Amino acid sequence: MKNHKKVLFITYAAVIAALYTVLTYYAGVLNLASGVIQVRFSEALTILAAFTPAAIPGLYIGCIIANLLTPESVPLDAIFGSLATLIGAVGTYLLTHKKTENGWKFMPGKKSMFLAPLPPVLANTIIVPFILAYVYQFEGTIPFFMLTVGVGEILSCYVLGVPLYSALVNKKDQIFLA
Repeated sequence: MKNHKKVLFITYAAVIAALYTVLTYYAGVLNLASGVIQVRFSEALTILAAFTPAAIPGLYIGCIIANLLTPESVPLDAIFGSLATLIGAVGTYLLTHKKTENGWKFMPGKKSMFLAPLPPVLANTIIVPFILAYVYQFEGTIPFFMLTVGVGEILSCYVLGVPLYSALVNKKDQIFLA
């Protein structure tokens, strides 16, 4: 049974990584995946960390792949941009779970639904502007980049992510078996 859970965990992580990569690609087609103004549809998937810990490596690996495949991306962006997504995913998991004697227990509800998107929004709003300013050397200030990245993250994580959370919360046990 233990191997079964490992296989499910790896499968969920791989599917989430693939979805993140594909959604970032399509945002890139619309010129929304990189630059000063970013609305990555894939960031809505950070909500999945509320439902399965497999989302944490899945989102991280998906972000690394997406950043490496973005034509104008540089390795430092793949490293630090992906770290922002990793931090956000871990934060989402921790904010939506409670430590118990038997491990971590998911705590569904409106509070979790609105707290879950917060860590990715904060992590990306804090980290990505420094990448834009110092790695890409875009014209603008850190506070301006924080505003543009933050608005994009709010659109992705709250406007797209919260409805995704609502759609999945009652089906969690049927969808996420491990």
